[in-house]
Order: sequence, then C-alpha cells, then structure tokens
Amino acid sequence: MVFFALAVFLFLGLNLDESSPSSASAASSETVEITYGTVLKLMHEKTKFRLHSHEVPYGSGSGQQSVTGFPDVDDANSYWIVKPILGASAKQGDTIKSGTIIRLQHMRTRKWLHSHLHASPISGNLEISCFGGEEESDTGDYWRVMIEGSGKTWRQDQRIRLQHVDTGGYLHSHPKKYQRIAGGQQEVCGVREKRADNVWLAAEGVYLPVTESK
Repeated sequence: MVFFALAVFLFLGLNLDESSPSSASAASSETVEITYGTVLKLMHEKTKFRLHSHEVPYGSGSGQQSVTGFPDVDDANSYWIVKPILGASAKQGDTIKSGTIIRLQHMRTRKWLHSHLHASPISGNLEISCFGGEEESDTGDYWRVMIEGSGKTWRQDQRIRLQHVDTGGYLHSHPKKYQRIAGGQQEVCGVREKRADNVWLAAEGVYLPVTESK
C-alpha cells in the first residue's frame, strides 16, 4: 500500500496532507538507502527542524518562493522528491553515491530547491528559495550530496551536507527565526564554509527500494 500511495502522488501529482502518515518511512534507518524517486523530509541535525517550503514569496532578495526550517514533524509542506539532474542517465530506484549532484523537488508546489547570490533575509548569507517547475529547471537547482564519515552511498542514518553547485554554498540553518510571515520558522540559507549548522539527515518519508543491477 505504501508503494501504491507513492505511485499515486508521484505520477498523478496528488499532495500529501497533514492527515497522511508522515512516518510513512520504511523500516529501520540503518539499512535504508536513499534512491531516486524517494520522497523524504530533511532534518537539520542541530535544531531538528525540517526543510520546508510554502507558497509564500520572500519580501526581499529574489522574491521567489521562500524556504524555511519548520518545527513540526507532521507537516505536508516539508516533503521533497529526490531527482537526478537534467540529462542524467540515472533512473528511479538507483542509489546515490557521495559526490553525486541531485535536485530536490518540493512535493506540494513542484518547484526546485534553488540558490543564487541574493542575500538571505535574516543573516545576509546566500538566499535559498524554490523556483521553476516540471518544465523549468537550471543549474541553480543542482546540489552535491556530501556524506560525512566513511560511507560511500547515501543512507537514511548518514549525516550529509548539500553543497550548491553554482555558488559553492552549503545548505545551512540556525536558530534565528522569522517573526512575521513565517513566524516560528527558522531561516534556511547558504554559507560557503563547512559548519556544524550545515549537516542534515534523511527523516520521515517513503523510501523506494533499490533497483537491482542487471
């Protein structure tokens, strides 16, 4: 039933809602590998907030769809689909090695996790936004998966960094929170150096099985 549900919202474009089992995560995190097509939440290691977006534009910078850190686990706007870059030969069910460049598509709005040289609203670092759509994507949506430690393939239990290809910035968050439009949510931004605040973990989601090599 889990995989039937996944097929429905991937191919028919339906959305998960707050009543959906946000813990539709598969089995034990020690053995679960992240593959293309997986739908997941990314948890900021230090604050435990989830990477989040919503149809609220930034009031400064690019004016694109904002990206924040969200405190609640059960929120449908924190799901992301792991997808390959344009022109890649990777297919659904393929595993992802450290150093691989991927894209993350926001489940509900279908826009891509994006960055550029605009300043983020609170800290003045690199702005992180959601941009484009099914037929619109560019290299500003490209992120390199960097596994912390000795692992070679991305698994649910591994600490990772995501480095933006165009700017070199690491996906980053910190406890500073928005007061108005996204009150209680914390800033997500990009910084160009490795810090303890730019480590993330795969959390809740629907994890597709690994495609067997032929």
